[in-house]
Amino acid sequence: MNPSAPRAFVIGWPIAHSRSPLIHNYWLKHLGLAGSYEKIAVAPEGLALFLADFPQLGFVGGNVTLPHKEAAFAQCAKKTPVAEALQAVNTLWMEGGKLCGDNTDVAGFLASLDAHAWGWGEACEKAVVLGAGGASRAIVAALISRGVPEIAIINRNVAHGEELVALALRIDPAQKIALSDYASLPKELATADLLVNTTPLGMQNQPPLEINLAPLPSHAVVADIVYVPLETDLLKAARMRGLKTSGGLGMLLYQAVPGFARWFGVRPEVTPELYELVARDIRGET
Repeated sequence: MNPSAPRAFVIGWPIAHSRSPLIHNYWLKHLGLAGSYEKIAVAPEGLALFLADFPQLGFVGGNVTLPHKEAAFAQCAKKTPVAEALQAVNTLWMEGGKLCGDNTDVAGFLASLDAHAWGWGEACEKAVVLGAGGASRAIVAALISRGVPEIAIINRNVAHGEELVALALRIDPAQKIALSDYASLPKELATADLLVNTTPLGMQNQPPLEINLAPLPSHAVVADIVYVPLETDLLKAARMRGLKTSGGLGMLLYQAVPGFARWFGVRPEVTPELYELVARDIRGET
């Protein structure tokens, strides 16, 4: 390997499950670029030291995943407006000797939705978002950036839900956003143009997401940020109703694009070949 070639990383705790190296190393090979991308397990107590040292270790930057997104944000000297809004970063680089951070989950979600449910935003007057955890922040910010007039948050934890509402109003004080519990879901779905699951429910080894999609209008779009399994029960139920869907793998792939472009100097494409490569890995076929 060329010792001067750019090196990038993904850090988390745990990190063994990450498929980011599969994505970035595919692009490096496909584009014929020198460089590498690796996963590194970094415990929370070791994060500050790693972030201070990674340039000396030969890295130009990297990705941040759970549970480090908020803590890494706090250590960045420079943040993009999106990262500032979300108070979390997933992409790091050095600029003028300073640690910089961005959050590409917003762009990743929108690009995936655009690719799999083209034109969704033109008729989206109301979106229903399930969950108010860390992942929901990027989704709500994405919807606000596309001018969705009304957002309904469905969450069991009222405190978390109120934090998400406050975040939305910081981004746009005029945003129409309301917090409801799951008992109100059928009523909210009846007037929804988009439903997004941001919870881990339905993920492999997690409890199922048990909701009835019957109230959704026939034109509605259903998105799920879960990508293991590739098609969740929510997406299956939506497909059986003939609704457009967008799965979590698309978001994972598209959110990786800006970081790769920054570290390696070429903007890559999300192709069917890449999608199938990662899908085979998820299915355990590689």
